[in-house]
Amino acid sequence: MIRWLKIACCSLFLLLAPLTAAQANSVSSPAVAEARSTARSEIWQSISSGQAGSATVAILDGGRIVYSEGFAMADRLGSVPVTRHTLFNIGSISKIYCVTAILLLADEGKLELDQPVIRYLPEFTMADERYKKIAVRMLLNHSSGLPGSSYANGAGFKYFDDFLPETLRTLARSHLKHEPGQIAIYCNDGFSLAEMIIEKISGQKFSQFLAERIYRPLGLTATQTGVAMPVTGSATDIARYYDPAGKIEPPEVISFLASGGLAATAEDLARFVDSFSGKGPQLLSARSLAEIKAEQPTAFAGKLRQSGISYGLGWDFTSLPQYSKRGIAILGKNGGTDNYNSMVFSVPDQRITVAVIATGPAARTMDIALKILDTYLVQKGQVPSSPAKPRIPPAIGPIPAALANYEGYYAGTSGAAFKLTFDQEKNSLTVYKLQETEPTQVLAASYSDGYFHSSTGEKYYFTSVEGNRLLINSSLIDTVMLQRIEPVDRPEKLRHDLAEAVWLRRNVQPYESRQGADTHIVKSRLLPELPGYVDFLGLKRIDSPATAGHAFATVRDATELQLFDRDGETWAWVSGLIFMPAKLAEPLSPGTHSVQIGDAGFSEWLKTDRAVVLSFSRPTQCRVLLFAPDETILYDSIVDNGEVYAPAGSLIELVGVAGDIIKVFSTISQP
Repeated sequence: MIRWLKIACCSLFLLLAPLTAAQANSVSSPAVAEARSTARSEIWQSISSGQAGSATVAILDGGRIVYSEGFAMADRLGSVPVTRHTLFNIGSISKIYCVTAILLLADEGKLELDQPVIRYLPEFTMADERYKKIAVRMLLNHSSGLPGSSYANGAGFKYFDDFLPETLRTLARSHLKHEPGQIAIYCNDGFSLAEMIIEKISGQKFSQFLAERIYRPLGLTATQTGVAMPVTGSATDIARYYDPAGKIEPPEVISFLASGGLAATAEDLARFVDSFSGKGPQLLSARSLAEIKAEQPTAFAGKLRQSGISYGLGWDFTSLPQYSKRGIAILGKNGGTDNYNSMVFSVPDQRITVAVIATGPAARTMDIALKILDTYLVQKGQVPSSPAKPRIPPAIGPIPAALANYEGYYAGTSGAAFKLTFDQEKNSLTVYKLQETEPTQVLAASYSDGYFHSSTGEKYYFTSVEGNRLLINSSLIDTVMLQRIEPVDRPEKLRHDLAEAVWLRRNVQPYESRQGADTHIVKSRLLPELPGYVDFLGLKRIDSPATAGHAFATVRDATELQLFDRDGETWAWVSGLIFMPAKLAEPLSPGTHSVQIGDAGFSEWLKTDRAVVLSFSRPTQCRVLLFAPDETILYDSIVDNGEVYAPAGSLIELVGVAGDIIKVFSTISQP
């Protein structure tokens, strides 16, 4: 029934589309008409498939908006449609605003991109002396070597005022995963450090600096700090996020502002990016304008078969092969949060920009924006039309013997573990993700002419760079997909047995995002086939009886483990997240229980030893989560209320601030 209702709602949105055509703003031209058709087709397909809940799009050409439109409902209960003036969070596109702020300070002679970060932020330290080599530029082009992203309490429904100081404290205990400048691996913490530099040099809060130095000069009246802030300027409403079950979440707040915390309309986003065209309203000097549009290669550049990700200062793309071969320069940046997804592509020399923003983390805004841009450029005669060609399966051949040493175990994003096997009879590669129970197949590909080809058209190859054995996705551009886990000659062991252990997170703020709950109950494990490694929120190489750290230079969002003693028990610190053993959860018996949040502000945990019905009384700022024995969330007071059934073995998490008292009412469930 629920699935049918989702389909029915999506169909209703499609039927209502012609009635909301007044929301569209278009200039009449064949190019605009075709781009509009592409936008409507692709965006409605994304909405009807459940990938997106609502969306907005804008095309800017020659300094003016030639098309913009909103899709679906900004507020379903209020029947408020998305319009051109609806505000969306833009996620990591915020990084470009941060880069612009840094370059404005550089234009004033207040900083230099190639000077060490510690010159401007002396309070920044790490447990790795190489951090002193990190230059400001490396923060902005992802080549700093910082582990990745400090996420604890950074995304949710209220600003975490201590987020930046907490990031500094986490980094002070952390190590680099590679030499500064060696390779560009996407890294959010670099932009948090850049945010601190901007505040330190300017003497202003980051949001204030942006408002005075970027928004106002460019007339960006619908750009601000997140959708949860009061809507200002020309924005008239916000696009609300509804989870797959249809529950509305509070407006999303991202505390790492420079990395992902801003909000805008598609029109405002397009106007901002147009400031890098060199025409119309501009902010930067000619020198800084050249910097922000230039690729920022690292020592890794040129070591793969074809072009890799062309990171710029903040940009994901400073070129794309299909445009570069026609002499068309391009800039592109994607943004993704728990509740929103966004993409902006720009052809600065022609002052053409396409911006797409949607609710829903799986919304395929990058694909949609690129299709719209392709359509627009084809219609304007800038690129030739490329009719779809039938895919001809490649002729399968034998796997070269030299690839045999690439078989084995690999690590991916956040240290996820994989196993790669070759089938010499079928000339195929199979990739399995190592789950807690059975391995799950995630890729099957057959060998042909130097590449492994999947049934859906992607292609892959293996290579070794500076001793790192890598699996490369070479479908459009070359990107590192997985890095091989190398055997440890003399494996270390941890002082505490982490094999199949369950851990409960304690440093949770009540307003942390619902998606962040997947870090609240964590299982650690040791893999017999990988001695010397531990899997605790990702694979780590054991360095000592109490620590495990980075083993993969090319993995995004790596973390480190440190064991420590508290009240006679072994606890764990994982790059800012604090865990206790699950056995320490207090047993819950029937009746009324008052639980006070302690002085440390840590969340409290209870465990049911029998099936019960629960209800709660809590201060407004507090939060209650109920996890089933399989860790499924049965109740979250952010979106739920009333009584709830808890099977035997369920875990109850009570979250608040020091001194808060939460009451739990438990009655035995009758069969």
